[in-house]
Amino acid sequence: MAQATGQSTHHVTAKNDRIPFLQKVIYGIGSFVNQFAGAATGSLILVLNLGLGVNPVLVGWVGAIPRFLDAFSDPLIGYSSDNTRTRFGRRKPWIFFGALFSGVLLALMFQLHKGHGEYFYFYWVLGFQLLFVLAFACYSIPWIALGYEMTPDYHERTRLQAYASFFAQPVWIIANWLPLLITAKAAELKFGVIKIFTFTSPFTDITHAVRVIALIVGICITVFGVLPALFNKEHFANLPKPEKKNYKGVIKDLIHNCATSFKCKPFVKLVTVTFLIFNGFMLASAFTAYVVFFYVFGGQPTMDLMYQNGGTLLGVFGTVSPICTTFLAIPLTSWISTKLGKRKTFFITMSLAIFGYCLKWVGYNTAHPYLLLIAAPFLAFHLGSLFTIVCSMIADVCDLDELETGTRREGMFSGIYWWILKLGIAGATLITGYLLNWTGFKQELGLHQSVSTLFYMRLCDVGIPIITSLIAIYIFMNFEISEDRAYEIRKELERRRGKA
Repeated sequence: MAQATGQSTHHVTAKNDRIPFLQKVIYGIGSFVNQFAGAATGSLILVLNLGLGVNPVLVGWVGAIPRFLDAFSDPLIGYSSDNTRTRFGRRKPWIFFGALFSGVLLALMFQLHKGHGEYFYFYWVLGFQLLFVLAFACYSIPWIALGYEMTPDYHERTRLQAYASFFAQPVWIIANWLPLLITAKAAELKFGVIKIFTFTSPFTDITHAVRVIALIVGICITVFGVLPALFNKEHFANLPKPEKKNYKGVIKDLIHNCATSFKCKPFVKLVTVTFLIFNGFMLASAFTAYVVFFYVFGGQPTMDLMYQNGGTLLGVFGTVSPICTTFLAIPLTSWISTKLGKRKTFFITMSLAIFGYCLKWVGYNTAHPYLLLIAAPFLAFHLGSLFTIVCSMIADVCDLDELETGTRREGMFSGIYWWILKLGIAGATLITGYLLNWTGFKQELGLHQSVSTLFYMRLCDVGIPIITSLIAIYIFMNFEISEDRAYEIRKELERRRGKA
């Protein structure tokens, strides 16, 4: 493979390669669903520790164990999606039924009531979590694969992923207000003498709030999740039927596909980079609520005031950050990418994100809590640009793979990509519980956490994503598929398909 890391030629997207606006919007709505399930679950899971007193280590295992199940489900679903042949397409039947069942299962997962032991809650949530991750993988893996095949153009792929990133941002606005909705009995947001809003909880306690919110989230996943199945177009829906195999042949072919995928060096680099950045973010962000509650507002006279003020700050920060991502990070990432190429854009945006984490340390200020907002415009580039660029590049990798193997395997690549990512999430979730215990945090101490505990929680929140991002930048320095190389691959593929 030619090593072409520079960007020597700027290509203009042909009219026929552009995806219609409505198609991009519908695919973007699928991104809302894909992000909403994980973000909401991450917030709702607070009920186990803060509402029901379950040990953080057990909470960590609730999040970790289902991820190991993904080690089998995601590649298998990706493989099955690649080899599905129906009159509705390869991806759409999976997307439709995956959205339907996963919404129901998420709602049931959090129908929890007080009065049981911590192991009852552990096994209840774990059982439904296992079923949920299987159902949701049936939605998410084919939906991601669908995006890889919607256009053959190098730049249009980035624009499509920008739409996906754009529609994912409202999720984080909602998710960052959930701690306030879940924990606070009342709240008021004021800037000086100006009252922005007042909030009185309609819920009797944390468990009641989680039950109702989970039901709403489940309905949203089902209703919005089926839209890509109903309206998006598949461009490789009518491929020849694959050879029929017995279960031994399927397993053998699945293993062969996995091995072939890991031999693709550009794909391995993309997986590794995403693993580092995303799971560094996940590992650190688990501490954000604890830092805001117990450090920034730990001097409040009561726990109720701590949750009220802390939840309000988390909500404001969680609103400003996605707004910055939507209207600053994503458009700027897409624009820079068309000018400088995807690799150089990655270096620029990740550097901005690292600077944002440095500002976050400064922003954790007990005297001026809302100073935290200065970090938001820079932190917006962290995940906003990551998935815009990397998911576009995986589509380029799918073309390279077809050139080398003669098959279209978007489902396989999406399955492996997200399986590796979920394994990282499992590890991050599990490690978070142990790290939280390591910091010395004890729920029973309430407002009286030790000084060292508060320092170590901030150190984890800020330091971990900086380290993982720096490692990712180093790995990305020699990425092989440039803009020129991508168009060379496409040209050769079209020549072969013409002959076929």
